[in-house]
Amino acid sequence: MNDEPVRVAYRIEDLSHHSGATVRTIRAYQDRGLLPRPERRGRANVYADAHLARLRQIADLLDRGYTLASIKELLEAWDAGRGLGGILGLVAEVDGPWTDEEAVRMSRAELDERFGGSPDDAAVAEAVELGVLERVPGEEEVYLVPSPQELAVAVELYAAGVPLSAISGHLRELRGKVEHIAARFLEFTTEHVFARYLGEHPPSDAEADEAASLVRRLRPLAQQTVDAELARAMRLFATRYLRERLGAGPLQDTTDETRSVQLPVATMRAVETLVGSGQVAAFVTAAVEREVHARTLDHLTSNYNNHNAVDETP
Repeated sequence: MNDEPVRVAYRIEDLSHHSGATVRTIRAYQDRGLLPRPERRGRANVYADAHLARLRQIADLLDRGYTLASIKELLEAWDAGRGLGGILGLVAEVDGPWTDEEAVRMSRAELDERFGGSPDDAAVAEAVELGVLERVPGEEEVYLVPSPQELAVAVELYAAGVPLSAISGHLRELRGKVEHIAARFLEFTTEHVFARYLGEHPPSDAEADEAASLVRRLRPLAQQTVDAELARAMRLFATRYLRERLGAGPLQDTTDETRSVQLPVATMRAVETLVGSGQVAAFVTAAVEREVHARTLDHLTSNYNNHNAVDETP
């Protein structure tokens, strides 16, 4: 009795079918050294289960954002006896949720009701394009809302009289600035924290575990810093803006088109770290404008309510 396991043999076409990679891609991986050469049997090239497993590994790493050059290094480390568990754990940590928000499902009827009750297909399509809404496969009238808070902001702005097109435009502009802040924060932390894990060779499992722990610790810092600096800038600039707009008079001479405001050195450094030294003024201006709009609406609403209360007094 022969107890040896049966070895499955694949032609390149069979390997392509089972792995989902094209024949051309399989040959390209061989040329790059990512995939071992097949066994030669007579006049045919024969592939084994190990080739299929390697193709699936490559596909998984590509989905995680690795380049082919990085994948080659990782697979060489794997072949040399070093595991990929730590590295894949680090990738999973980075790929994980960066917010405590949980996505919710919402019907089209619920969406229409929140925005005045009138269907607006163009607005829904734009929300899907921006990622504020996501379509649910197989359910045409149901959407996934990744960030209920973001949708709630849009609802409040719309109720205050801001057109949906203006809300979408503001979100596009804000997103560009926030992505710049995120990129700067990653550059900053990479330079000062993660550089030691990003050498010429993949990190060991222990190093990858340590880096994953740092990701968990540093994850909330960018949002906390932006929240604190945005609140400070709002207090500083919104007061002056409101005084000028509401007739209380300027806080200082307005003959110049621009005015200098002294900020603490620590504050300036924090903002520069987030957005770069050339973007500080633009960031503060955008933050102020956002707060001013909100406070102006509150002021006008308060005046209106107070006026009505006086008129209704017998």
